[in-house]
Amino acid sequence: MAQYQQLDGIFQALADPTRRAVIGRLGRGPASVGELAKPFEMALPSFIKHIHMLEESGLIRTSKLGRVRTCTIEAQRLAAVGGWLDEQRAIWESRTDRLEQFVTSKEEKRK
Repeated sequence: MAQYQQLDGIFQALADPTRRAVIGRLGRGPASVGELAKPFEMALPSFIKHIHMLEESGLIRTSKLGRVRTCTIEAQRLAAVGGWLDEQRAIWESRTDRLEQFVTSKEEKRK
């Protein structure tokens, strides 16, 4: 159950297109908050709220050196999402496989 509570925060963070874009950019490597904010038409304090949410969810880590705050992606947290999605995919593939077998057996019986 605790694993799913962690996923709740991750999915909530990923629900916003700005935050998804930040994660996408950080996939190419660390970046400063200023660099990450450039493509978005919003005030820096508003953008920093997105950074805080990503950090609270554990998807990114920030560090400060002088006046520059640098963000880094936390791959382990994204891997948790990938693991959950893999579980769901396996469940649904199993269900569709059983459905295919059922339909195929019904067709063979009719012939």
